[in-house]
Amino acid sequence: MEKTQLSRLINMENPESILDEVQTIASMMFKEFDFDILNHIFQDIVRLFRGEYPGYQKCNTEYHNLKHTTDTFLAMARLVHGAFVSGEKFTSKHVTQGLTCALMHDTGYIQTLDDEMGTGAKYTGMDTKRSIVFMEKYIADKGFSKEDFKNYPNILICAGLDAEIKKIQFDSRQTEIMCKMLGTADLLGQMADRTYLEKLLFLYYEFKEGGVMGYADELDLLKKTMDFYDMTQKRFNNVLGGMNKYMRYHFKARWNMDKDLYMDSIKKHIHYLEFILKNHEKDYRGHLKRGGMVEKLNEKHS
Repeated sequence: MEKTQLSRLINMENPESILDEVQTIASMMFKEFDFDILNHIFQDIVRLFRGEYPGYQKCNTEYHNLKHTTDTFLAMARLVHGAFVSGEKFTSKHVTQGLTCALMHDTGYIQTLDDEMGTGAKYTGMDTKRSIVFMEKYIADKGFSKEDFKNYPNILICAGLDAEIKKIQFDSRQTEIMCKMLGTADLLGQMADRTYLEKLLFLYYEFKEGGVMGYADELDLLKKTMDFYDMTQKRFNNVLGGMNKYMRYHFKARWNMDKDLYMDSIKKHIHYLEFILKNHEKDYRGHLKRGGMVEKLNEKHS
């Protein structure tokens, strides 16, 4: 039987398909799950990234875009479900917390209407803190209970690679797990994206605008992605508490597949990247053909 690919289970390009799947997953945990607040936030985040939310511009970062947010949202739901079926005790409130933070985690890249210089990429490195500021303003504007959302910043902060999780005072084991799951879902979501390698070319230009040092050009970033992959494997286990193990439980319960399709996808990307760097280093763009990404890149950065 042909191996099932992560991108073929549902339509990952359609936000509504992502939301439908997350609702299915949540309903497998809680028959009476209240989707009202989560659905409202989801629609607002889609509007925000599309430039339809009052006071904000359309997302103009090609790596940290709406699809990455919905990829992270789905990966988060899958991790939570995997943990739930393996015996972790969550309430529906804990699940809503984690999923909301997944939706909010890259709002810091979105510029306000009066922010006319550059793109949201200039906020690289301060994006997580800006995301927390956006979330707190959003909660206040919508009139949501501050008490209900008080733990959200301690979850959302874990989307940053520089987050010192050991120093965070969590109110409960569940909040700590949600934090570590968000850090895991953020990495898994982007690295398992079928256009991950193509999008890395755009990430170079985001880093360049954001003042991230250490990358000479697109090719240099691709080469250093091999080290980044090794770092993420250590991070999953040492910093993020091995939360990625729960993916396998999810796919077994949801799809009757005893495998982690995220790591399967990521390993394929890394193997193909190794092939390109070994055999086609001078024409690496010509071997990254998914999603029309390179054509779009050529228009901007020929």
